Amino acid sequence: MALHYPLNLFYDEPDPDRWVPFDRFPRRLIRRIVRGPWQPGGPMRVFLNLMAGLDRLGVPYRTNDYRHMRANRDELACLIGKPHILKRFDPSTPLLFGSSIYNHPIDDEHLPSRHNVRQALVPSAWVQRMFSVMWPGLVTVWPIGIDVERWRPAPSAKKDIDILVYDKIIRNRAAVENALVQPLLDELRRRGLAVEHLRYGSYLEDEFHVLSRRTRGMIYLSRHETQGIALEQMLAADVPVLVWDPGGDWQTLEYLLRGVRFGPVTSVPYWDDRCGVKFTSTKDFAAALDTFWTAVNAGRFSPRQMILDNHLTLEESAGAYVALVDKHS
Repeated sequence: MALHYPLNLFYDEPDPDRWVPFDRFPRRLIRRIVRGPWQPGGPMRVFLNLMAGLDRLGVPYRTNDYRHMRANRDELACLIGKPHILKRFDPSTPLLFGSSIYNHPIDDEHLPSRHNVRQALVPSAWVQRMFSVMWPGLVTVWPIGIDVERWRPAPSAKKDIDILVYDKIIRNRAAVENALVQPLLDELRRRGLAVEHLRYGSYLEDEFHVLSRRTRGMIYLSRHETQGIALEQMLAADVPVLVWDPGGDWQTLEYLLRGVRFGPVTSVPYWDDRCGVKFTSTKDFAAALDTFWTAVNAGRFSPRQMILDNHLTLEESAGAYVALVDKHS
């Protein structure tokens, strides 16, 4: 599968000056003191996992070699990172753009007329449908792979947590906590289950990995996901999940105010009945928990197999990316 030329990969985290010139540097130091060691977010994890998959396949690549691109503007540039790096490319340079790009193409509706975008990559089918309204024929689904060697099942004898509650509620936090999160936690504890409550953004990935080896099941609370990397890491570890999947419209206030309406969305773009059970609200939570916990105790779930069957591994994802590069170069 090795190419005759290196891929031209580009990723950069936006970190502009906010109040005065060069204030980004002390802000970085303060963030590290307050929040602890740096952790990769979702877009960075996409970039890191793609490189890891390419390494395993033996596919060569360059990273952020802008000098090379200035001298070779006809070569395909693979932009994994946020759109602020577009300004560093000649409009004629062919681009494979994504998957960590705009939240919605309304942010740059006329991008295809300003840049030579061969394809825009998004992580899942519902995002493709949403983006294709404005960019028809330009959007391809490409999910990042999970390191299934690292995220593998642990011996059941070590599992001392019944339920890990993964809480990714960000918007409208107070209302959702009162209506959903706290009643859910109360019900789990009423049943005498050993529970850990993990808030998104408050942990190190190594800590999450340790928890994957200690927990028998997870509850995942997120209104919608474009892919859900943390969820898929837990599924790869063969931890079944009871997932809140309310469906409905895309609930992002900024875009609702700009007239964007899209639905349905989902919290689990990659899912089947081997993964666990879904619920939509507190009204059906108790019944879903009964079904889920009975099946967990009976060993009926096999979520890792869903990850493998959907080709969500580092190597297969990287291989699909190479195929896209070959097709659009």
